[in-house]
Amino acid sequence: MTLNTQRDSKETLRRRASTPINPSHRSVPRDRDGPADPRHPPLGQSASYHPGDKTILSRINWSSESEDSDSSGADCLYRVVLLGDHGVGKSSLANIFAGIQEKDANEHLGEDTHERTLTVDGEETTLIVMDTWETEKQEEDEKWVQDYCMQVGNAYVIVYSITDRSSFESASELRIQLRRIRQAENIPIILVGNKSDLVRCREVAVEEGRACAVVFDCKFIETSASLHHNVDELFEGIVRQIRLRRDSKETNERRRSVYKRQESVAKKARRFLDRLVAKNNKKMALKVRSKSCHDLSVL
Repeated sequence: MTLNTQRDSKETLRRRASTPINPSHRSVPRDRDGPADPRHPPLGQSASYHPGDKTILSRINWSSESEDSDSSGADCLYRVVLLGDHGVGKSSLANIFAGIQEKDANEHLGEDTHERTLTVDGEETTLIVMDTWETEKQEEDEKWVQDYCMQVGNAYVIVYSITDRSSFESASELRIQLRRIRQAENIPIILVGNKSDLVRCREVAVEEGRACAVVFDCKFIETSASLHHNVDELFEGIVRQIRLRRDSKETNERRRSVYKRQESVAKKARRFLDRLVAKNNKKMALKVRSKSCHDLSVL
């Protein structure tokens, strides 16, 4: 992964700051002087709101427009919304994405929106990760914020803790809500079992996570934010899932060839056998699918 350090040489370099969603108890960033970049709206508009201002939902139009932009990579910007119960590790995953060290986490309290440009398979894509599911506002405002989060994401990461079965059950309910609200849209949804390093405290087996992903038609991965295990793979996988749904089959095949060259011979052989078995035996298709639901490079 690489941080975004350079834009088009003809443009003025501008740094994007992380923007809180709740301006009622934090300072609201002022608009910068000069014309706005037509491709990337100000983050102050995309992540901040005023209680009761329902017109903010009209601001999400730019996120869908970004899907029609040039697929070369650098100009593509997408929102990734983190969902899940309190304490499952959403903020830890967001901080790792933003490059915030654990020792400096307290200095970044209140920063719940992070932007970073990733280079995946030789192409750049910019993600805005929104850790805005939980707020410090009153219950009625929190409900509105959560409804907003359900509608603005270009991709969703539903996080649960493998040490907390209730958080796993909540993750399933969140997937059902997303299906109801965004049922007509082909958006990437990744189920994430965090805290995989806490083996002795595990309450949710890996097989249960995979089975849930198969039932709810989404991807699955286990991570450990404390050990930084599979976190890079998670966000790279999000980029790949977005591209698979956005771009043509030919473009994705070209990217796929780049990704395959990085695979081991054993993994290539296993992938080929899985496809062969699924093709010739429909009864095995579900089992093969359960094996591949953790492969974030395929649909």
